[in-house]
Amino acid sequence: MNITSKIALASAALVSVSLTGSAIADVNVVSWGGAYTASQQKGYEPTWTGEKINWINYNGGLGEIRAQVESGNVQWDIVDVLPGEARVGCDEGLFEEIPDEYRLPTPDGVAMEDDLMVPLPNKCVVPQIWWSYAAFFSEKDYPSNGKTKHQPSFGVQPKTIADFFDVEKFPGKRGIHTWGNALIEMALVADGVEIADVYDVMDTAEGIDRAFAKLDTIKDHVVFWSSGAKPLELVSSGEVVMSLAYNGRIGSAILNDGQPFVTIWDGQVLEEEWLVVVKGAPNKEEAFKLAAHMSSTEAQAEQAKYINYGPMRNSALTIIAANEPWFNTGDYILKHMPNREEVNARTIIADPDWWADNGAEISERFNAWMAQ
Repeated sequence: MNITSKIALASAALVSVSLTGSAIADVNVVSWGGAYTASQQKGYEPTWTGEKINWINYNGGLGEIRAQVESGNVQWDIVDVLPGEARVGCDEGLFEEIPDEYRLPTPDGVAMEDDLMVPLPNKCVVPQIWWSYAAFFSEKDYPSNGKTKHQPSFGVQPKTIADFFDVEKFPGKRGIHTWGNALIEMALVADGVEIADVYDVMDTAEGIDRAFAKLDTIKDHVVFWSSGAKPLELVSSGEVVMSLAYNGRIGSAILNDGQPFVTIWDGQVLEEEWLVVVKGAPNKEEAFKLAAHMSSTEAQAEQAKYINYGPMRNSALTIIAANEPWFNTGDYILKHMPNREEVNARTIIADPDWWADNGAEISERFNAWMAQ
C-alpha cells in the first residue's frame, strides 16, 4: 500500500543491522514513512511516557518480519500492517498475542471490540486507521457554478461511482490502479449491485464476469497508475478528468496544498490497518504498552490532527466531531474522513479474507485484462 512515499525494505534492513550487537532500549516501530509516519509521531509521542520510539520505514509485506523471526535475530518491536498480513502473520506465529489488558476501553468504558466497525480478526492486533480507495476530480474540470466540455450541463458534477464509469455522461480519461483490489467491488456497485451484496456476487463466476464487463466499458479511456502520487498529477495536468486514489492523498492535497479536488465518497472501498508486535520482540512488554497507547481513543484522535485517514476507534471520531475544527491548520477534518457516519451507507468495507482466498486468481485475470 502506498499511503505515503516509502523507503525500500533494504534501507529498513540496514537500520536494523546497525542496531545489532548493542543494547536496544528504544522501541522500534516500523511504519510506512512520509506524512503517515509523521502523523503517528506527532499524534502519539507527546503523550507517550515510556521508552524512546525509534521509527523505521518499510515497504510492507511479511518478508523481513519472517526473516527476523526465523533467524532468531528480531530487531523490530511494533509493525503497522495491512489486513492480509495481520491475518497471515498471526496464523504463521510471526506476531505475539497481545494480552487483553492492552486493548484499552474508551474513556467512558466501552470495550475496544465494541468501538470498532469490524471485529478484531485475531489476538495479535490492535487497531490503527481506516483508509480508502476513492474517486475524485478537480473543480477546474467540473465547476459547481459553470460548464466545461466534460460537464453534461451547467454545474453538474460527478457524484457516484456509476458516474466514474459513465464516459458518455462525463467524457474524458479515467485514472485507475494496476491491481484488482477495490476495482472489482467498485465496478459491481457501478453496475447496480447493492453494497451489502457485493461479496456475495463476487463469490460467483458470473459476478466476476460482470465486474470485468463493467471494467470493459472504460478500458479505452483509462490511464494506469501504480504510485500513490500519480493520480493527483494526472488530474492536475488534465491528462484524466477523474481518477481513483488513496483518500489520504486527496485529502492532503486539499488540506495542505489547497488543491481544488473533490472526493466522490460514493462506492469508496474502505481498508483496515492494524498494529502488531513481532514474535520475540526485544522490548516486548514496552511494545505492548506502546501499542495500547497508539490504539487508544485519545491518541487516535490526536493523530487525525495531521492526516485524514480515519481512526479505527469510533470514539476518536466522536472527539473530533465535538472539537472541530480539529486539523492542525485550523481546518475541519471530519468531512475528509473515509469512515464518518454520513458516507458509511454507500461505503464498501473490503473483505481481506475474500481477497486472501481469491486474490491470486483475480490478479492473473486483471493483468491479462490490462494487457489486452
